[in-house]
Amino acid sequence: MPDTLFLAGLAVLALLTVSPGADMALVAKITLERGRRAALLATLGICSGLLVHATASALGLSVILATSAEAFTIVKLAGAAYLAYLGVQALRGSFRRDAAEMPSSRRRANPYVQGAFSNVLNPKVAVFYLTFLPQFMSPGDNVLARSLAFAAAHSVMGIIWLSAYAYVLSRVSAVLGNTGVRRWLERVTGGVLIALGARLALERR
Repeated sequence: MPDTLFLAGLAVLALLTVSPGADMALVAKITLERGRRAALLATLGICSGLLVHATASALGLSVILATSAEAFTIVKLAGAAYLAYLGVQALRGSFRRDAAEMPSSRRRANPYVQGAFSNVLNPKVAVFYLTFLPQFMSPGDNVLARSLAFAAAHSVMGIIWLSAYAYVLSRVSAVLGNTGVRRWLERVTGGVLIALGARLALERR
């Protein structure tokens, strides 16, 4: 007999996966700057963050973020600052003439770490997992196993969706080459990341 609660949870996660947000903005930034392979690493980092949130939710750690205004604010501001930092990087990079002008520190930056940090430092994801997962669990379920199953499914969806998104962007980027249109795409992506950081900083729980 199919697990209707689990299937319903997967449907909600699928909708969340395709919703525009910080993950898609970050993948766009990295795809335009460094290509599809780097974007895939960022995607894997983002999805690793989901496993962290699911484990924290199952162990009750996310309750701290949900109930403590101070803890929530600290994580929120850290996440907002990181998104804004990535956005500024994208804006600055859009003014370079070619890839050789990219600072060596940025060429060495690990896309996987960028993806993981952007996800783990987003308290909204932690609170979402804390409030979302229990609605699709039965009293006798193993909470940790169920949470990780949801996170694993969410990660697979994210990898498929973001990889397809990065592929399309990489094809568009290849067609545009080092043109003004591509640079404006990078600037728009940077602006979106900064705006998402500002929204996160101003949001309440």
